[in-house]
Amino acid sequence: MLATKSINEVKEVLRHMVSFCLGARINSPPVFLWGSTGIGKSDIVKQICEEEGIDFEDLRLTLLDPVDLRGLPRFDGGTVSWSPPCFLPQSGKGILFLDELNLAPHSVQASAYQLILDRRVGEYVLPDGWMVVAAGNKSTDRAYTVPMPAPLANRFIHWEVETNLDDWKKWAYANQIDPRIIGFLNFKPDLLFRFDPVKMEHAFPTPRSWERVSEILAIGLDSKTDVAGAIGVGAATEFLAYLRATERLPDARMILNGEDLVPESPDLLYSLLSALVYYAREDGGKTARVIEYACLLPEEFSVLLVRDAIRAELPVKETQEFVYFAEKHQDLIL
Repeated sequence: MLATKSINEVKEVLRHMVSFCLGARINSPPVFLWGSTGIGKSDIVKQICEEEGIDFEDLRLTLLDPVDLRGLPRFDGGTVSWSPPCFLPQSGKGILFLDELNLAPHSVQASAYQLILDRRVGEYVLPDGWMVVAAGNKSTDRAYTVPMPAPLANRFIHWEVETNLDDWKKWAYANQIDPRIIGFLNFKPDLLFRFDPVKMEHAFPTPRSWERVSEILAIGLDSKTDVAGAIGVGAATEFLAYLRATERLPDARMILNGEDLVPESPDLLYSLLSALVYYAREDGGKTARVIEYACLLPEEFSVLLVRDAIRAELPVKETQEFVYFAEKHQDLIL
Protein backbone atom coordinates (compact mmCIF):
# COMPACT_ATOMS: atom_id res chain seq x y z
CA MET A 1 0.00 0.00 0.00
CA LEU A 2 1.26 3.45 -0.95
CA ALA A 3 0.98 6.49 1.31
CA THR A 4 -2.14 8.37 0.19
CA LYS A 5 -2.41 12.15 0.07
CA SER A 6 -4.92 14.62 -1.29
CA ILE A 7 -3.89 17.03 -4.03
CA ASN A 8 -3.56 19.86 -1.51
CA GLU A 9 -1.52 17.72 0.91
CA VAL A 10 0.88 16.77 -1.89
CA LYS A 11 1.21 20.40 -2.91
CA GLU A 12 2.01 21.56 0.63
CA VAL A 13 4.56 18.80 1.28
CA LEU A 14 6.29 19.38 -2.05
CA ARG A 15 6.33 23.12 -1.42
CA HIS A 16 7.95 22.50 1.98
CA MET A 17 10.57 20.18 0.45
CA VAL A 18 11.40 22.75 -2.23
CA SER A 19 11.68 25.73 0.12
CA PHE A 20 13.56 23.81 2.83
CA CYS A 21 16.07 22.18 0.51
CA LEU A 22 16.73 25.40 -1.40
CA GLY A 23 17.15 27.30 1.87
CA ALA A 24 19.44 24.67 3.36
CA ARG A 25 21.27 24.22 0.04
CA ILE A 26 20.76 20.48 0.05
CA ASN A 27 19.33 18.28 -2.68
CA SER A 28 15.80 16.97 -2.17
CA PRO A 29 15.02 13.26 -2.57
CA PRO A 30 13.07 12.41 -5.77
CA VAL A 31 9.30 11.91 -5.48
CA PHE A 32 6.89 9.83 -7.60
CA LEU A 33 3.20 10.81 -7.73
CA TRP A 34 0.78 8.01 -8.59
CA GLY A 35 -2.79 8.84 -9.51
CA SER A 36 -5.68 8.48 -11.93
CA THR A 37 -5.70 10.44 -15.14
CA GLY A 38 -7.01 13.99 -15.07
CA ILE A 39 -6.80 14.70 -11.33
CA GLY A 40 -4.14 17.41 -11.58
CA LYS A 41 -0.80 15.79 -10.69
CA SER A 42 1.20 17.79 -13.22
CA ASP A 43 -0.74 21.00 -12.51
CA ILE A 44 0.26 21.13 -8.85
CA VAL A 45 3.95 20.71 -9.67
CA LYS A 46 3.77 23.55 -12.18
CA GLN A 47 1.83 25.71 -9.70
CA ILE A 48 4.51 25.21 -7.02
CA CYS A 49 7.19 26.38 -9.44
CA GLU A 50 5.16 29.46 -10.42
CA GLU A 51 4.38 30.36 -6.81
CA GLU A 52 7.96 29.81 -5.61
CA GLY A 53 9.48 31.65 -8.57
CA ILE A 54 11.57 28.71 -9.76
CA ASP A 55 11.90 26.98 -13.13
CA PHE A 56 9.72 24.11 -14.35
CA GLU A 57 11.18 21.66 -16.85
CA ASP A 58 8.68 19.08 -18.17
CA LEU A 59 10.58 16.11 -19.64
CA ARG A 60 8.60 13.31 -21.31
CA LEU A 61 10.78 10.21 -21.41
CA THR A 62 8.24 8.58 -23.74
CA LEU A 63 9.58 10.86 -26.50
CA LEU A 64 13.23 9.86 -25.98
CA ASP A 65 15.48 7.05 -27.07
CA PRO A 66 17.72 5.43 -24.44
CA VAL A 67 20.82 7.31 -25.68
CA ASP A 68 19.16 10.75 -25.72
CA LEU A 69 19.74 11.52 -22.04
CA ARG A 70 23.47 11.06 -22.43
CA GLY A 71 23.70 13.48 -25.37
CA LEU A 72 25.85 13.48 -28.49
CA PRO A 73 29.46 12.26 -28.64
CA ARG A 74 32.26 14.62 -29.59
CA PHE A 75 35.95 13.94 -30.26
CA ASP A 76 38.37 15.85 -28.09
CA GLY A 77 42.12 15.15 -28.34
CA GLY A 78 41.72 11.55 -29.35
CA THR A 79 39.07 10.78 -26.71
CA VAL A 80 35.29 10.90 -26.84
CA SER A 81 33.23 13.08 -24.51
CA TRP A 82 29.52 13.82 -24.52
CA SER A 83 27.58 17.05 -25.09
CA PRO A 84 24.57 17.01 -22.74
CA PRO A 85 21.13 17.60 -24.31
CA CYS A 86 19.70 21.11 -24.13
CA PHE A 87 16.46 19.91 -22.50
CA LEU A 88 18.27 19.08 -19.25
CA PRO A 89 18.69 22.01 -16.80
CA GLN A 90 22.06 23.71 -16.97
CA SER A 91 21.68 26.33 -14.22
CA GLY A 92 19.18 28.02 -11.90
CA LYS A 93 16.70 26.34 -9.55
CA GLY A 94 13.55 24.40 -10.23
CA ILE A 95 11.78 21.07 -10.61
CA LEU A 96 12.68 18.57 -13.32
CA PHE A 97 9.32 16.89 -13.90
CA LEU A 98 9.31 13.42 -15.46
CA ASP A 99 5.66 13.07 -16.38
CA GLU A 100 4.26 9.70 -17.47
CA LEU A 101 7.54 8.03 -16.52
CA ASN A 102 5.89 4.63 -16.34
CA LEU A 103 4.78 4.94 -19.98
CA ALA A 104 8.40 4.94 -21.18
CA PRO A 105 9.93 1.67 -22.42
CA HIS A 106 12.15 -0.23 -19.98
CA SER A 107 15.26 0.77 -21.93
CA VAL A 108 14.46 4.48 -21.51
CA GLN A 109 13.50 4.03 -17.84
CA ALA A 110 16.86 2.32 -17.30
CA SER A 111 18.69 5.27 -18.87
CA ALA A 112 17.10 7.50 -16.22
CA TYR A 113 18.37 5.43 -13.25
CA GLN A 114 21.54 7.42 -12.74
CA LEU A 115 19.86 10.80 -13.34
CA ILE A 116 17.20 10.11 -10.71
CA LEU A 117 19.43 8.62 -7.99
CA ASP A 118 22.86 10.16 -8.55
CA ARG A 119 21.64 13.39 -10.23
CA ARG A 120 23.92 12.76 -13.18
CA VAL A 121 24.01 10.83 -16.42
CA GLY A 122 27.29 10.35 -18.26
CA GLU A 123 29.15 13.66 -17.97
CA TYR A 124 26.02 15.67 -17.20
CA VAL A 125 25.34 16.70 -13.59
CA LEU A 126 21.94 18.05 -12.48
CA PRO A 127 22.69 21.44 -10.89
CA ASP A 128 22.15 21.95 -7.16
CA GLY A 129 18.80 23.60 -6.55
CA TRP A 130 16.91 21.23 -8.85
CA MET A 131 14.46 18.63 -7.53
CA VAL A 132 13.29 15.56 -9.48
CA VAL A 133 9.55 14.80 -9.39
CA ALA A 134 7.94 12.10 -11.52
CA ALA A 135 4.32 11.11 -12.07
CA GLY A 136 2.37 8.30 -13.64
CA ASN A 137 -1.05 6.75 -13.97
CA LYS A 138 -2.14 3.58 -12.18
CA SER A 139 -2.42 0.37 -14.17
CA THR A 140 -5.62 -0.43 -12.23
CA ASP A 141 -7.27 2.48 -14.08
CA ARG A 142 -6.71 0.69 -17.40
CA ALA A 143 -4.05 3.23 -18.30
CA TYR A 144 -1.29 1.91 -20.52
CA THR A 145 1.77 1.52 -18.31
CA VAL A 146 5.14 -0.18 -18.42
CA PRO A 147 5.94 -1.89 -15.10
CA MET A 148 8.65 0.04 -13.27
CA PRO A 149 11.71 -2.07 -12.44
CA ALA A 150 12.34 -2.43 -8.72
CA PRO A 151 15.76 -0.68 -8.83
CA LEU A 152 14.11 2.39 -10.40
CA ALA A 153 11.08 2.35 -8.09
CA ASN A 154 13.37 2.14 -5.07
CA ARG A 155 14.92 5.48 -5.99
CA PHE A 156 11.70 7.42 -5.24
CA ILE A 157 9.49 8.46 -2.36
CA HIS A 158 6.05 7.25 -3.55
CA TRP A 159 2.69 8.92 -2.86
CA GLU A 160 -0.70 8.00 -4.25
CA VAL A 161 -2.66 11.16 -5.04
CA GLU A 162 -6.41 11.24 -4.50
CA THR A 163 -8.92 13.74 -5.80
CA ASN A 164 -10.70 15.89 -3.23
CA LEU A 165 -13.67 18.20 -3.83
CA ASP A 166 -12.61 20.82 -1.27
CA ASP A 167 -9.14 21.11 -2.81
CA TRP A 168 -10.61 21.27 -6.31
CA LYS A 169 -13.08 24.01 -5.38
CA LYS A 170 -10.28 26.18 -4.05
CA TRP A 171 -8.54 25.80 -7.40
CA ALA A 172 -11.79 26.26 -9.34
CA TYR A 173 -12.67 29.59 -7.73
CA ALA A 174 -9.15 30.88 -8.37
CA ASN A 175 -9.29 29.83 -12.03
CA GLN A 176 -12.71 31.20 -12.98
CA ILE A 177 -14.41 27.83 -13.43
CA ASP A 178 -18.10 28.31 -14.27
CA PRO A 179 -19.91 28.63 -10.90
CA ARG A 180 -22.70 26.34 -12.12
CA ILE A 181 -20.17 23.50 -12.29
CA ILE A 182 -19.01 24.19 -8.73
CA GLY A 183 -22.64 24.29 -7.56
CA PHE A 184 -23.42 21.01 -9.33
CA LEU A 185 -20.43 19.25 -7.78
CA ASN A 186 -21.45 20.54 -4.35
CA PHE A 187 -24.76 18.80 -5.10
CA LYS A 188 -23.17 15.69 -6.69
CA PRO A 189 -19.64 15.41 -5.23
CA ASP A 190 -19.20 11.84 -6.47
CA LEU A 191 -19.14 13.16 -10.03
CA LEU A 192 -15.93 15.15 -9.58
CA PHE A 193 -14.19 11.93 -10.57
CA ARG A 194 -15.93 8.81 -11.78
CA PHE A 195 -14.13 6.15 -13.75
CA ASP A 196 -15.22 2.58 -14.33
CA PRO A 197 -12.17 0.49 -15.30
CA VAL A 198 -14.47 -2.20 -16.72
CA LYS A 199 -16.07 0.12 -19.28
CA MET A 200 -14.02 1.38 -22.21
CA GLU A 201 -15.27 4.98 -22.07
CA HIS A 202 -13.49 7.74 -23.95
CA ALA A 203 -15.05 10.52 -21.85
CA PHE A 204 -15.65 10.47 -18.10
CA PRO A 205 -15.73 13.10 -15.32
CA THR A 206 -12.39 14.16 -13.85
CA PRO A 207 -11.15 17.50 -12.50
CA ARG A 208 -9.49 18.08 -15.88
CA SER A 209 -12.59 17.23 -17.92
CA TRP A 210 -14.77 19.55 -15.79
CA GLU A 211 -12.36 22.32 -16.75
CA ARG A 212 -13.10 21.42 -20.37
CA VAL A 213 -16.84 21.70 -19.65
CA SER A 214 -16.28 25.19 -18.26
CA GLU A 215 -14.51 26.12 -21.49
CA ILE A 216 -17.36 24.60 -23.54
CA LEU A 217 -19.95 26.65 -21.66
CA ALA A 218 -17.85 29.82 -22.01
CA ILE A 219 -18.06 29.63 -25.81
CA GLY A 220 -21.81 28.99 -25.78
CA LEU A 221 -21.96 25.23 -26.34
CA ASP A 222 -24.34 23.52 -23.95
CA SER A 223 -25.97 20.67 -25.86
CA LYS A 224 -25.89 17.17 -24.47
CA THR A 225 -23.48 15.99 -27.17
CA ASP A 226 -21.12 18.92 -26.52
CA VAL A 227 -20.91 18.30 -22.78
CA ALA A 228 -20.96 14.50 -23.08
CA GLY A 229 -17.86 14.73 -25.25
CA ALA A 230 -15.96 15.90 -22.18
CA ILE A 231 -17.52 14.00 -19.25
CA GLY A 232 -19.56 11.16 -20.77
CA VAL A 233 -23.27 10.73 -21.39
CA GLY A 234 -24.31 9.83 -17.85
CA ALA A 235 -22.62 12.79 -16.13
CA ALA A 236 -23.70 15.16 -18.91
CA THR A 237 -27.34 14.10 -18.53
CA GLU A 238 -27.31 14.87 -14.80
CA PHE A 239 -25.42 18.14 -15.22
CA LEU A 240 -27.70 19.50 -17.94
CA ALA A 241 -30.81 18.55 -15.94
CA TYR A 242 -29.28 20.52 -13.07
CA LEU A 243 -28.69 23.52 -15.35
CA ARG A 244 -32.33 23.47 -16.45
CA ALA A 245 -33.47 23.39 -12.83
CA THR A 246 -31.27 26.37 -11.96
CA GLU A 247 -32.90 28.57 -14.59
CA ARG A 248 -35.23 29.60 -11.75
CA LEU A 249 -32.23 30.77 -9.73
CA PRO A 250 -32.32 34.27 -8.20
CA ASP A 251 -29.68 36.67 -9.51
CA ALA A 252 -26.67 36.30 -7.21
CA ARG A 253 -25.63 39.90 -7.88
CA MET A 254 -29.00 41.16 -6.64
CA ILE A 255 -28.49 39.21 -3.42
CA LEU A 256 -25.01 40.67 -3.02
CA ASN A 257 -26.64 44.10 -3.39
CA GLY A 258 -29.06 43.44 -0.53
CA GLU A 259 -31.94 41.20 -1.69
CA ASP A 260 -32.83 38.52 0.89
CA LEU A 261 -34.17 35.85 -1.49
CA VAL A 262 -33.62 32.30 -0.19
CA PRO A 263 -34.59 29.42 -2.53
CA GLU A 264 -36.21 26.41 -0.89
CA SER A 265 -34.85 23.83 -3.34
CA PRO A 266 -31.48 22.32 -2.31
CA ASP A 267 -30.19 22.16 -5.90
CA LEU A 268 -30.94 25.85 -6.37
CA LEU A 269 -29.20 26.69 -3.12
CA TYR A 270 -26.05 24.78 -4.10
CA SER A 271 -25.86 26.68 -7.36
CA LEU A 272 -26.67 30.03 -5.73
CA LEU A 273 -23.90 29.66 -3.13
CA SER A 274 -21.22 29.03 -5.73
CA ALA A 275 -22.48 31.99 -7.78
CA LEU A 276 -22.36 34.25 -4.71
CA VAL A 277 -18.74 33.34 -4.04
CA TYR A 278 -17.85 33.67 -7.73
CA TYR A 279 -19.29 37.19 -8.06
CA ALA A 280 -18.05 38.29 -4.64
CA ARG A 281 -14.51 37.52 -5.84
CA GLU A 282 -15.12 39.91 -8.73
CA ASP A 283 -16.43 42.62 -6.40
CA GLY A 284 -14.21 42.71 -3.34
CA GLY A 285 -16.59 45.08 -1.55
CA LYS A 286 -19.27 42.41 -1.11
CA THR A 287 -17.44 40.13 1.32
CA ALA A 288 -19.39 41.20 4.40
CA ARG A 289 -22.65 40.68 2.52
CA VAL A 290 -21.69 37.03 1.87
CA ILE A 291 -21.53 36.36 5.61
CA GLU A 292 -24.66 38.39 6.26
CA TYR A 293 -26.56 36.28 3.72
CA ALA A 294 -25.09 33.06 5.15
CA CYS A 295 -26.84 33.86 8.43
CA LEU A 296 -30.21 33.68 6.60
CA LEU A 297 -29.64 30.11 5.38
CA PRO A 298 -30.25 26.68 6.90
CA GLU A 299 -27.16 25.66 8.86
CA GLU A 300 -25.82 23.15 6.29
CA PHE A 301 -25.84 25.75 3.53
CA SER A 302 -24.76 28.56 5.80
CA VAL A 303 -21.59 26.69 6.75
CA LEU A 304 -20.97 25.60 3.15
CA LEU A 305 -21.15 29.21 1.92
CA VAL A 306 -18.67 30.44 4.53
CA ARG A 307 -16.27 27.56 3.95
CA ASP A 308 -16.35 28.11 0.18
CA ALA A 309 -15.79 31.85 0.68
CA ILE A 310 -12.68 31.01 2.73
CA ARG A 311 -11.50 28.52 0.07
CA ALA A 312 -11.95 31.24 -2.55
CA GLU A 313 -9.71 33.47 -0.39
CA LEU A 314 -12.36 36.09 0.27
CA PRO A 315 -11.29 38.10 3.36
CA VAL A 316 -14.38 37.04 5.29
CA LYS A 317 -12.55 36.63 8.60
CA GLU A 318 -11.75 40.33 8.60
CA THR A 319 -15.43 41.35 8.75
CA GLN A 320 -17.56 42.06 11.80
CA GLU A 321 -20.24 39.80 10.33
CA PHE A 322 -17.85 36.86 10.56
CA VAL A 323 -17.30 37.51 14.26
CA TYR A 324 -21.06 37.12 14.79
CA PHE A 325 -21.15 34.01 12.59
CA ALA A 326 -18.22 32.40 14.43
CA GLU A 327 -19.85 33.03 17.81
CA LYS A 328 -23.04 31.39 16.58
CA HIS A 329 -21.16 28.35 15.21
CA GLN A 330 -18.43 27.86 17.85
CA ASP A 331 -18.57 24.08 17.43
CA LEU A 332 -17.50 24.20 13.77
CA ILE A 333 -14.00 24.16 12.31
CA LEU A 334 -13.93 26.58 9.41
